[in-house]
Amino acid sequence: MTKKILLCLWSLSLLTGCSSESGTDNSTTAPSDIRMVAAFPNLTFEQPLDLAWPDDGTNRLFIVEQPGRIWMIENDSTTSDRTLFLDITARVEDEGWEEGLLGLAFHPEYATNGYFYVNYTATNPDRTVISRFTVEPTDPNAADPASEHEILSFRQPYSNHNGGCLKFGPDGYLYIGVGDGGSAGDPQGNGQDRTSLLGTILRIDIDNPAGGNAYGIPADNPFAGNSDGYAEEIYAWGLRNPWRFSFDPPTGRLWAADVGQNRIEEVDLIVSGGNYGWDIMEGSECYEAMTCDTAGLILPVAEYQHSQGKSITGGFVYRGSLVPELTGMYIYADFLSGRVWGLTYNQGAGSPSLLVNSGLSIASFGIDRSNELYALAFDGKIYRFDSVSK
Repeated sequence: MTKKILLCLWSLSLLTGCSSESGTDNSTTAPSDIRMVAAFPNLTFEQPLDLAWPDDGTNRLFIVEQPGRIWMIENDSTTSDRTLFLDITARVEDEGWEEGLLGLAFHPEYATNGYFYVNYTATNPDRTVISRFTVEPTDPNAADPASEHEILSFRQPYSNHNGGCLKFGPDGYLYIGVGDGGSAGDPQGNGQDRTSLLGTILRIDIDNPAGGNAYGIPADNPFAGNSDGYAEEIYAWGLRNPWRFSFDPPTGRLWAADVGQNRIEEVDLIVSGGNYGWDIMEGSECYEAMTCDTAGLILPVAEYQHSQGKSITGGFVYRGSLVPELTGMYIYADFLSGRVWGLTYNQGAGSPSLLVNSGLSIASFGIDRSNELYALAFDGKIYRFDSVSK
């Protein structure tokens, strides 16, 4: 299968063609001195999809490859060494372009318990799996592949729209991004079905299992203890394919990028009990009907049309020190067009600026212990942001 066809499959399963035309950009003028440079020029990875670090006093980074591997590297720009931390390729289904090992999160107490969590797609049956693994007690650079403890799994009706991001929030709970189940146009209506785990961001308590599950339900989840049959794991819903979300600790905000269908890519601020509109809305517009009832729906903070790109990649609010002109901006990208934006949020409104026309297929972002931001591209390289003037 050619790279062009693979890129088309990645682009949201739009089923509407695979153009990456430039079009007209409606964002404000880009800072002239921002650039992206290879963070580890001596290293190349296979379809890198996530970057994370454990809060254990080390300066290590862990890189997730879509086929099912996690590599450990030292956070040193000159390094040419990497260590295989975990290989579960035999358990991971990555035949579809949106399947694979999709996310990694280290437990807040990783330094003492050695727990980390992954999100991957599996077969027999086709499903999403959230599992815990444990580091080898005698080797901090190797995980025990036999230590897998399944936390949660659920069926996937189609191969695409699997979400895949998972992160611990400042409250200590595990948040999980889940797509609407796939195909196109949400044919099963999962986005607005609160009895389904699909089309949501979930929030679970993995430290206090209850009810026969390997996790508990936080008491303040919006549907905790409901009698309507709604999934108690749901934190927010009405999402098509939330491709990467992140917390901004100084503000407490939860940012997410939701991939569009035919016209619009969107950036959302996620709140407990929020309904983000899919498949009633696509971005700020009605999806199919000429008119639609938007009562109770939360509209995007920012969005862009498909003339500017066709697969949004969510990022982080920049809190590093190397590029101070980006401080406080939410940085995100488009996989097909290679555009990278910085969004300034003020009094409920987002104002995006085009930062870089990178020419890269940016699939994910990550941060290190110093809050420096990295972009993971499908040329196999990891990039960081810098100022031209340096």
